[in-house]
Amino acid sequence: MGDPPPKTRRRNPRIVAVWICLLCVVIAELLVYTWVRVQWFQVGYEISNLTKEQQHLNELQANLKVELARLRAPQRIIRIAQEKLHLTLPASNQMMVMP
Repeated sequence: MGDPPPKTRRRNPRIVAVWICLLCVVIAELLVYTWVRVQWFQVGYEISNLTKEQQHLNELQANLKVELARLRAPQRIIRIAQEKLHLTLPASNQMMVMP
């Protein structure tokens, strides 16, 4: 007396297709989540670098403003006019008041 052959369980192709679709959706969600996290970190690093660059440029701008004020100083302009251009201040009889 032999054992009856085991019944093979047949799977419904429709259920298999649904499970495959669900699995694909879960994998796609994981990939999108990972991509978003990577982008988030990259944007964070970029913001950090741009903030440092902005601070550097602000310092440079402040230094340039100081340099510009130094170059525009009346004492410096008078000194250059007298030493390099050999100019002198006008005498009182050389000045005219314009109405």
